[in-house]
Amino acid sequence: MKYVHTNIISRDWRKLAQFYIDVFGCTPVPPERKLSGEWLEKGTGLKGADLEGVHLRLPGYGDNGPTLEIFQYEENKPGNSPAVNRPGFTHIAFSVGDVNETLRKSITNGGKALGEIVSKEIPGTGTISFVYTTDPEGNIVEIQKWE
Repeated sequence: MKYVHTNIISRDWRKLAQFYIDVFGCTPVPPERKLSGEWLEKGTGLKGADLEGVHLRLPGYGDNGPTLEIFQYEENKPGNSPAVNRPGFTHIAFSVGDVNETLRKSITNGGKALGEIVSKEIPGTGTISFVYTTDPEGNIVEIQKWE
């Protein structure tokens, strides 16, 4: 068994994919997807399922590593905004070389800081520096560096 991908349903999949490419160094895994039909309706349980998007290879795992799947349905339902303390899936995390620089890139590319950069020694583990930010659609991303 192995982990394969995480999916984000987007309002504008091209713009969101470009954010993850520019800020976190993700790389597209061709081909772009344009999917619909009875098979997709059956698999998703969604009548009239019609979507498009792309898989982005996550950095640090080579050519066979997991992907971030960014899709956009022809008809998206309105949804709640993500929140750090909302039950369920809340964020993805990237380990980076420079937390300050990556936060700056996130903001420059349409993200928003949710907190401030903090550093904390975790006994027996090391020192973590981290901050939460959002992508342009409000999904929460943790930027971290362990020392």
